[in-house]
Amino acid sequence: MSDPLGITAQAVETIQRKEENKLRRTCARIEELVREYDVERIVLGFPKHMNNDIGERAVKTLEFRDMLARRTGMEVVMWDERLTTVQAERILIESSVRRENRKKYIDKIAAVFILQGYLDFVHSKDDGGIC
Repeated sequence: MSDPLGITAQAVETIQRKEENKLRRTCARIEELVREYDVERIVLGFPKHMNNDIGERAVKTLEFRDMLARRTGMEVVMWDERLTTVQAERILIESSVRRENRKKYIDKIAAVFILQGYLDFVHSKDDGGIC
């Protein structure tokens, strides 16, 4: 989630899905968070390959985006997530988080990097910055 001014990103929770094809609980929890935090739009990480190609995972993510947009009636923005996990891992290592504990935090931190990248982009456009 972002702060009310849309300047900083903060982690809320990681929604774990036990089975790939079981989306009902995942969507229900997202809908709860949308209502609870009065969300205006959803930013979804887009897992592109390093060469900018779109693979199977990205195709599934686009399908998930379409389903989220239908269920929530909200705009769902795709945002490049390349290297966010690497950045998150680096932060955890620099913070001396033990290897066995990193998995608990890595997805939340990567999600913060994804949203922060989007927020920074939006603000650079608002400020007349070059994108």
